[in-house]
Amino acid sequence: MLEDVQRSIDDALAETPPGRCVWVALSGGLDSSLLLTLAARATHRHPRPLYALHVDHGLQAASAEFVRHCRRLCGRLGVPLFIERVSVDLAAGRGLEGAARQARYGAFAARLSDGDTLWLAQHRRDQAETWLLAALRGSGIRGLAAMPRARGWAGSRIARPLRDVPRMRLEDAAKALGVAWVEDPSNADEALDRNFLRRRVLPLLESRWPRAEASLARSATLAGEADDLLAELAVLDLAACGNDPGRLALPALKALSAPRRRLLIRYACQRLGLPTPPTARLRALEAQLTARRDAQVQVSWPGAEARCWRERLYLQRPLADLPAGWQVDWDGQAVLETPLGELALRLARCPAGGLSGESARYRVRARQGGEVLRLAERGRRDLKRLLQEASLPPWRRQGLLVVWDGDTVAAVLDPQQPGVVACAAGYWAEGEGTVSPAPGASG
Repeated sequence: MLEDVQRSIDDALAETPPGRCVWVALSGGLDSSLLLTLAARATHRHPRPLYALHVDHGLQAASAEFVRHCRRLCGRLGVPLFIERVSVDLAAGRGLEGAARQARYGAFAARLSDGDTLWLAQHRRDQAETWLLAALRGSGIRGLAAMPRARGWAGSRIARPLRDVPRMRLEDAAKALGVAWVEDPSNADEALDRNFLRRRVLPLLESRWPRAEASLARSATLAGEADDLLAELAVLDLAACGNDPGRLALPALKALSAPRRRLLIRYACQRLGLPTPPTARLRALEAQLTARRDAQVQVSWPGAEARCWRERLYLQRPLADLPAGWQVDWDGQAVLETPLGELALRLARCPAGGLSGESARYRVRARQGGEVLRLAERGRRDLKRLLQEASLPPWRRQGLLVVWDGDTVAAVLDPQQPGVVACAAGYWAEGEGTVSPAPGASG
């Protein structure tokens, strides 16, 4: 009934912080057109800033009609409409559906501000289809949990107020309110996996099991609860392994059962914003965890890598290499631009007896080996020995930058984890700063 569907929207609105913006992803189809209409009714009673966002993928001739419909609907409802036109990268190997989804979420991220809420119009049948797709891919619990009703995302919040509502009930509500919509011609294309499930598989299942859609959606909900419990277990295991997701204590990690060990590694990657390792790479990593202590263990997968050193498992982004012979002049004040990104800090000579800095012209280049620093109260020290004393992992030592003031080493910088590794006597550095990746940098 219309009242039940409206109540779902009212409840979702009550969960949004007062004064924060609510965005509706408006495709122009039945589901999103109804969602925007119900959202407008709810915000009239309980005021919140409400906006509509239409993403034009430019993949079909009907896209212009979708834009016209969205303009008409938003004009009638008095809701501001924003249109984002995107380019879908079909050459990225994700398939049409995956590439379109990536472009769409990129448009969402570009438009939303921190603290905003984005409402998506997916419903119970979408949830059942998502569960089936995940099961057919052989996904684990997280995949089988399908679409959460709400989750944090990129500083904002994504919610699906209609997730548990049957599609038939949405159609009845749209007719009761006189909501117009545009049918997407691509919904008839059974070459797309989701359309094939929707048009062929689910009707066949429901001919034998009438409650198939509801049962599959219920399984997704239960998988979501199980995934939440596993996350709580991973938090406990992370604490036992040092509570640093980027550096896990190997003795405690090895003491876990294999499933818990894999769970923790996946969880740590998620905490770090790294891609989770594919099953084959995760098992390869497990096999190497028992390697001898001095072995150079390294397992890589797209966008991430794992290394073992001194009873720690390090999880990180792949380290980029500096081009052979790279060097650059630097005044010690401006942002230091390197092929690995930009390093924001200051370096200056320290006049005898004074605290103010004296500018200089430096030459910055990759560490070559054999460098020596003169340290306050310690005299001349070999850089190699200093790095060993600082317990800096070997792979980070290889990517260090050495700042030369003529023939004198003034400082040693680490662009991988931004900061000053060492500063020679007679110099001072501040603002250990941040690194913003350079275009095309992989580390």
